[in-house]
Amino acid sequence: MIEIEGLTKTLYSARRPVEILKGIDLHVRKGEAVVIAGPSGSGKSTLLGLIAGLDSATSGSIVLDGVEITRMNEDELALLRARKLGFVFQSYNLIPTLTAEENVLLPLELVGDGAGATRRARELLEAVGLKDRCDHYPVQLSGGEQQRVALARAFVANPPILLADEPTGNLDSANGRVVLNLLLQLNRSKGSTLLVVTHDLALIESADRRIFIKDGRISEEWSVKDKEVET
Repeated sequence: MIEIEGLTKTLYSARRPVEILKGIDLHVRKGEAVVIAGPSGSGKSTLLGLIAGLDSATSGSIVLDGVEITRMNEDELALLRARKLGFVFQSYNLIPTLTAEENVLLPLELVGDGAGATRRARELLEAVGLKDRCDHYPVQLSGGEQQRVALARAFVANPPILLADEPTGNLDSANGRVVLNLLLQLNRSKGSTLLVVTHDLALIESADRRIFIKDGRISEEWSVKDKEVET
């Protein structure tokens, strides 16, 4: 579902070039839940941004669901994001002038998919425990509730790939656990491939595979099956 080969990202300044990613090779299977962890500044969020087409790579290739994206223009990338990707951000990124339901409906409006849209949005809001909050605006919701709206929005178009950047980073431990459980539950029930950048140990331990990045390179990688063999 995600195939990355020889991916590099270099930033150029007046003093010297700064290598952020130094040759990343990564394959993620359909339906797999993969966590990317590592110290701050290691390149985790840069990698996620490149996969999402929000930034351009210096070299290498990124193939999403059979489509090479590194040479796409912005219009092509925008259409691909709308059709193939769901996003969950640390800062929720809800539109303040839209209700919870309207925020969830937004991805469907972007691709012109109106058939049964309201029903799908309400079903997902019910699935994340917000059945009675559909008409509330973000300012009327707690941080945990806003992140649950963001989860519903990410899944509403049934994207084959879901990307999450520190989805529990702004939440307390109780709300973080709720969001974590919902994220994994929706991932498994919808069959989306999940790629998450996080420092959350509970999320790291719940993933099918864990990838650790240090100094722009993959320094360690292991799966649940590897751990089962060891034990």
